[in-house]
Amino acid sequence: MTEIIDLLLALSQEIKDLKARIELLKESRAERLKGMWMDNQDVMQLLHISQRTLQTLRSNGTIPYSRIRGKFYYKVDDIDELLQDNYYNQNFKCDGSK
Repeated sequence: MTEIIDLLLALSQEIKDLKARIELLKESRAERLKGMWMDNQDVMQLLHISQRTLQTLRSNGTIPYSRIRGKFYYKVDDIDELLQDNYYNQNFKCDGSK
């Protein structure tokens, strides 16, 4: 019985270690992307939108962009900010309380 408890404790610790490693990988990926630029195709795939929708987001000022020789580029930080600004959770009221 003691062996099983020891195995469960060891397994629990390994799971905690894996979880910590995954969090570090997620954070480092976000840091790597910070300050990076994406083109139209990348943004359309990320947001699952059409080229026309992306054009509308540019035209109405929803998403900032840079244009070089007819090709559009977008900052990853701006895309993230757009998503954060439009985040909605129906379980919370407008004032942030449940």
